[in-house]
Amino acid sequence: MTTANPVEVQKHLKGVDYPADKQVLIEQAKKQGADREVISLLDKLPEDEEYDNPADLNKAIGEIQ
Repeated sequence: MTTANPVEVQKHLKGVDYPADKQVLIEQAKKQGADREVISLLDKLPEDEEYDNPADLNKAIGEIQ
C-alpha cells in the first residue's frame, strides 16, 4: 500500500482558508475528491492542532508518517 505524500495531500486542499484544523482539512479534501489514503493520513493528525499554512501542515504530516 502506498502512502499519500504532502504534494498529493495539498492537491486536494485547494481553497482551504488557513488557519485550519483537522476537521476543516478532511472536509475540504473530501469535497476535492481525495482518495482513502489522503483522508486516512489527515485523520491521523492531532485533534487539537490548527495549521497556519500549507507548510505547517506538511511538517505535521511528515511527523506522523
